[in-house]
Amino acid sequence: MKIKVGIIGGSGLYSLDCLENAQDVDVSTPYGKPSDKISVGTINGVNCAVLARHGRDHKFMPSTVNYRANIWALRELGCTHIIASTACGSLREDIKPGELVLLDQFIDRTTKREQTFYDCAPTSPRGVCHAPMDEPFCSKTRQILYETAQELGIKVHAKGTCVTIEGPRFSSKAESHLFRRWEADVVNMTTVPEVVLAKEAGLCYAAVALPTDYDCWRESEENVTADLVLKIFAENVSKVTRIFIAALPKIAQQDWTQYITDLKAKILSSVVIHKSVVLEK
Repeated sequence: MKIKVGIIGGSGLYSLDCLENAQDVDVSTPYGKPSDKISVGTINGVNCAVLARHGRDHKFMPSTVNYRANIWALRELGCTHIIASTACGSLREDIKPGELVLLDQFIDRTTKREQTFYDCAPTSPRGVCHAPMDEPFCSKTRQILYETAQELGIKVHAKGTCVTIEGPRFSSKAESHLFRRWEADVVNMTTVPEVVLAKEAGLCYAAVALPTDYDCWRESEENVTADLVLKIFAENVSKVTRIFIAALPKIAQQDWTQYITDLKAKILSSVVIHKSVVLEK
């Protein structure tokens, strides 16, 4: 199986200068346009497609990102994997701002976002997909990213539960303390529905979260501001970039054929098509 990796950059990671033979591609999907043109090329000999989640000029807030178009476009370009970066707030004393977290679970607190491609529209896949989310992130890709970070000497937490809030506002103190009581590790605004849609699309998805602050649960902590978040993320984006660049050849060297076949089969088995729909076709 030929491997192609989609890289979704969050706040502060809008492009990768290391992308060789780069070409911007304008992709249309049944769900509209993705956040921006997608840059295709190679990194360390691996075919890649790079997309800025919020647009290169950060024109889309978390609630208005066209997640369905983003994931669909990357799959249309032949991506088998997606590795993503995301800014977040830490809910744990031992997860310090500037460190990295490899997400393995999520809690969804969003309210306004489309979370499935199976929306009964004429141009969408038929049926209703009850996608399994017991393991939303790809454990095999996560392990490669973790081992790569270890080799590079970059501090990374091997797992973490992320609460995704609607945004664009930050959490209240009451919410922040509630998330801590839920034993969540970080809070952000973009993991859901991105990870859900990637799973539904049969893609191996992994996300590296970069805590930029302690949210607002710490009484002594300075207030969270957008400027502070972007400043700390910019200072540490090189860590994420280094991990991605070094991990790409390791991802490409693996045999993913059976793994991806099983993933797609699991999703297809979760699609329910009513008999009347079948008869109409």
